[in-house]
Amino acid sequence: MKNIAFNAFRLLLLLCASSIAMTGQAERDMSRDQFRHPVETIEFFGLTSEMDVIEITPGGGWYTEILAGYIKGTLLAAHFNPDSKAKYYLRSRKGFEEKIAANPALYGNVEMHTFDASASLLTTADNSADALVTFRNVHNWLSSGNEAKAFELFYKTLKPGGVFGVVEHRAAPGTARAVMLSSGYMTQDYVIELAERAGFVLEASAEINANPKDNADHPKGVWTLPPSLRLGEQDRQKYLAIGESDRMTLRFRKPKA
Repeated sequence: MKNIAFNAFRLLLLLCASSIAMTGQAERDMSRDQFRHPVETIEFFGLTSEMDVIEITPGGGWYTEILAGYIKGTLLAAHFNPDSKAKYYLRSRKGFEEKIAANPALYGNVEMHTFDASASLLTTADNSADALVTFRNVHNWLSSGNEAKAFELFYKTLKPGGVFGVVEHRAAPGTARAVMLSSGYMTQDYVIELAERAGFVLEASAEINANPKDNADHPKGVWTLPPSLRLGEQDRQKYLAIGESDRMTLRFRKPKA
C-alpha cells in the first residue's frame, strides 16, 4: 500500500513539474484537469517515465504537454497526414509542429509521426512501443468508417505485452451506430469489441473520467458541451454546469504470446 501511495505521489509531482514554465513558456492551463484527470488517467494506464509511448492524434497537444514532461523515453506523436487534402488536418498538424518547435526544452523527446487509418498508415515501427494512448478520438474514426483499421494498426505497432489506453465520449448501452455517428458518443461495448477484434485483451476499465451530469443527449451532440459549446450563448450556463462529456477509460493489453 505504501508503494502505491508513493508512486501516485511521485507521478503527481512529475505532472505538476511538467506544467511549470520551461524556457519562458507560461504555466500550463489546468482548468480542464477537473474533467480530464490526467494524473489519475496516466496512473491507471500504467505509464512509467521510462516507456516509449505513442500518442495517437494529439490534436492541439493538451495531453502531449503533460506526457512530454513525464516521459523520459520517446513520445511518438502520430498526428494527421501531412499529405491530406483536408485543410483542417493540415492546419492542426502545422499548429502542433509549431508548438513543439517553440519549446525544445519541454518537447525534446517528442518525435513526429503520421497516423491515417484511411490510408492504412502509421509510421511508427511494428512491435516497437511500450504503450499507445488516445484521447477522445475513436468517434472520428467511426465517422470515416476506419475504426477497425485504426485498432489493427495500433495492435501492430505495440510490443507484445504493450499497453493500449483509451479515453472516449460514452454513449448509453445499445445506442445505434447512426446515433453514435451524429452525436460523437460511442458505446463502451463497441470500443471494447473493436479492440478485442484487433487482438487486444481488456485489462481494466475505470470511472476516472465519468460525468454523471451528462446524459449524452444534446442538440449538437458532444460538441454542445464545453469546450466546444456549439450552441453559443443558447443555454450556455446549462451546458457549462454539466461540464465536459461523460467518458469511458479503458486499459487493454497486447498479449505477450
